[in-house]
Amino acid sequence: MTAKTAAEKTVAETATGKKTAGKKAAGKKTAAAGKAVTKKAVTAKTATKKAVASAVAKKSVAKKAGTKKAVAAKRSVAREAPPAGPLEVALSPALDADDRERLLHGTHHQPHAVLGAHPAPGGIVFRAFRPYARSVAVVTGDLRAELHDDGDGFFSGLLPLREVPAYRLVVAYEDTVQETEDPYRFLPTLGDLDLHLIGEGRHEELWTVLGAHPLTHQDVAGTRFCVWAPNARAVRLAGAFNFWDGIGYPMRSLGSSGVWELFVPGIGEGELYKFDITRPDGSRTQRADPMARRTETPPATSSVVEASHYEWGDVEWLARRGERPAHEAPLSIYEVHLPSWRPGLTYRQLAEQLPAYVRELGFTHVELMPIAEHPFGGSWGYQVTGFYAPTARLGTPDDFRFLVDALHRAGIGVLMDWVPAHFPRDDWALAEFDGRTLYEHEDPLRAAHPDWGTLEFDYGRREVRNFLVANAVYWCEEFHIDGLRVDAVASMLYLDYSREPGQWTPNEHGGRENLDAVAFLQEMNATVYRRVPGVVTIAEESTAWDGVTRATHHRGPSGFGGLGFGLKWNMGWMHDSLEYMSHEPVYRRYHHGEMTFSMVYAYSENYVLPISHDEVVHGKKSLVSKMPGDWWQQRANLRAYLAYMWAHPGKQLLFMGQEFAQGAEWSEEHGPDWWLLDPAYGAEADHRGVRELVGDLNSVYRSTPALWERDTSADGFAWVVGDAADDNVLAFLRRDADGTPLLAVSHFSPVVRHDYRLGVPDDIPAWYEVLNTDAGRYGGSDVFHPDPVKPEPQPWHGHPASVRLTLPPLSTVWLRPA
Repeated sequence: MTAKTAAEKTVAETATGKKTAGKKAAGKKTAAAGKAVTKKAVTAKTATKKAVASAVAKKSVAKKAGTKKAVAAKRSVAREAPPAGPLEVALSPALDADDRERLLHGTHHQPHAVLGAHPAPGGIVFRAFRPYARSVAVVTGDLRAELHDDGDGFFSGLLPLREVPAYRLVVAYEDTVQETEDPYRFLPTLGDLDLHLIGEGRHEELWTVLGAHPLTHQDVAGTRFCVWAPNARAVRLAGAFNFWDGIGYPMRSLGSSGVWELFVPGIGEGELYKFDITRPDGSRTQRADPMARRTETPPATSSVVEASHYEWGDVEWLARRGERPAHEAPLSIYEVHLPSWRPGLTYRQLAEQLPAYVRELGFTHVELMPIAEHPFGGSWGYQVTGFYAPTARLGTPDDFRFLVDALHRAGIGVLMDWVPAHFPRDDWALAEFDGRTLYEHEDPLRAAHPDWGTLEFDYGRREVRNFLVANAVYWCEEFHIDGLRVDAVASMLYLDYSREPGQWTPNEHGGRENLDAVAFLQEMNATVYRRVPGVVTIAEESTAWDGVTRATHHRGPSGFGGLGFGLKWNMGWMHDSLEYMSHEPVYRRYHHGEMTFSMVYAYSENYVLPISHDEVVHGKKSLVSKMPGDWWQQRANLRAYLAYMWAHPGKQLLFMGQEFAQGAEWSEEHGPDWWLLDPAYGAEADHRGVRELVGDLNSVYRSTPALWERDTSADGFAWVVGDAADDNVLAFLRRDADGTPLLAVSHFSPVVRHDYRLGVPDDIPAWYEVLNTDAGRYGGSDVFHPDPVKPEPQPWHGHPASVRLTLPPLSTVWLRPA
């Protein structure tokens, strides 16, 4: 028999007055009172003293007489409504030794089963665990009863009540008295359906049930805390509200789900918290909430209770964004590192400047990095600890919503870098979260990322996959994000990525493909596209994986279904074209194939042409500094290259600072060199000229469907001349869905070529120049065609007619039908 059962039996025996007590009952009563608990009378209103005395007297008669009549009288008292006024605690049924020790040492998985109020023989048992308290009283209606101090912060009592009432606790500390709700009187806040979906790994709105959520539960305002920690022996809640000592806030385990839950009354938005986890080996660790929707500003690491109150103003944008698939729409992206774009600005201050600047440049979208919270700023956001929290460095989550809304109202889409490939090893975050491998793979070779010193997710575990899939949906639904650029996809897809033989194990088919990661990416893409119309997912995938942008239900030659992405970064084009541009023009003839090879595979995927942050840091030089020649030639090369890029099949991405030919590499510590655009700077016109070109590129691009409508169809492209290596000339036609063409001619030599003949269709009466990177206002030599150019009936380059053009030095020229 446990101590708890013994205590309840003592209550019953005292109430019924068994005959075996005999004449010694009165003496034993005194001894039992000394051994079990001290009775306490509670002062109340004078008007109720008689009622209480009557109740006590009846109980005394029952104890002494030991008759059935006395027992019936006792039971009658217990069933009556509680009298108004002071109550005397009949018995203090203290916790048994096991429950007591487990609560004290943080190993109890069901604190609600022993704390709070529970029916028991003789009334209702009240138990409270309030470390450091001097006294605890129960208050219900007009009644107040002091609980017995059982030591070590435990208080208990048995009140002669018919049912569990709504009650509060009055807790007295050394220098203060608090009246508060008892967290352990509340039913669970999660239902069976939520727990079932979590267990299956199919809860697509996981952020609505796990984490911290201010709400009203059983008519009481507070915050629900829930965390998934299946290996934990126990979880306690620690925060600023309890001086980071979670001993008095143990959470309950909800069945076999691995979820721990506690509703804490009186806790609201802005409170700091962490989970105090007892590991399987008995050691303890305090962890930030993996599902926290707000965090402290780094280097602080606490989670913050958050609720959104933002009212969106982008209804029109959301209604329009799905009208055309991304691969058939104009898409030019300005990549922004938010903390350094204008250092020191908050989300709301950025909202005053960034939309106007991007709109002036004509980009259709911004791609933001970093967004999710990360401890080290030098990681640029690519080592995430708070997957559900926008970085607090720039403001609150609602402040970030304000920025997204402002961009939408300016007609600009918002993409964000999303990093499901790995996470850092910080001991307050996800690594061995509950004492064992949980988010990371249990195989150390599969868990450790070989390049970055981080940990890889276990994509085969359904709860981990759910955590990431729901996270992708979360950013799109809660923050109206228009697309996710998924980082480091290649490192996810291959078991042998950056690993030597013997450092990896083949999959079940003997291959190198990470089948779990493939399944995860397919599920993520399918779920996001199903739930959020109009979004686009973009893979940063650097290999020739088959079917990155193929639908998940279509199988390719490899036997795999497509990964389901909307677009893929064309890393091959980026590498080859920059390699070509880095050579002096006299040597470019030997590298001509680096500019034409991309068309061999241009339609194997839906591509984005990326000149990203990765290409302008760590000794790689800025974009203009990669170009050969003197300052004039460097800028001319850059302008010609950008126009070639905008005309090439695929979408465009350009990192901040490159739009005005910044000479220095980018640094997250100071951002772009905006002073180059200061009119007081002597070379300001050189940099502003490049920026004006970027604005015109975007303007003409958006108004010319031939440059984007058939990006993924071979029918939208035709070479005019692709083998003029000695001339450093590339010329091709782009066509829209109606067949209307645009002629793009790139000339990568520093000389003027007169009467350069190019083949063209014979159904266009004249061509006129719509863009010339050699224009004087861009900083060029102003060699251009002021009048329309008429074709001649001389076949050339396989076309029935031809035009003669003057090609400016180091330039790209676009011509449209007149």
